[in-house]
Amino acid sequence: MTITEYSVEQIKDPFGIVPGARYEFILNIEVDEDDELYSENGLYIRAIYGVQEEKSGLVKYELYERGVDKYLDFELEDDEIAEVEKFCREHLE
Repeated sequence: MTITEYSVEQIKDPFGIVPGARYEFILNIEVDEDDELYSENGLYIRAIYGVQEEKSGLVKYELYERGVDKYLDFELEDDEIAEVEKFCREHLE
């Protein structure tokens, strides 16, 4: 899995329900053709990254097929989740 481009935006919480700050990352990814996730349209990951004083990290992620925004019910492997979390941590605005 290779992250080819990304965008990040802070999620507004006007009521202060969620502690800390939340950021939504959209990560365009490429996977090998022999990978079960492969799609001709391409893929992206919608990742929510939380930042608090005591703890920061990946809150959740979802996989989508690019172009049609179709949700894919797949889970990333542990090393891929760690890669996404590291990427988000290093690319916070």
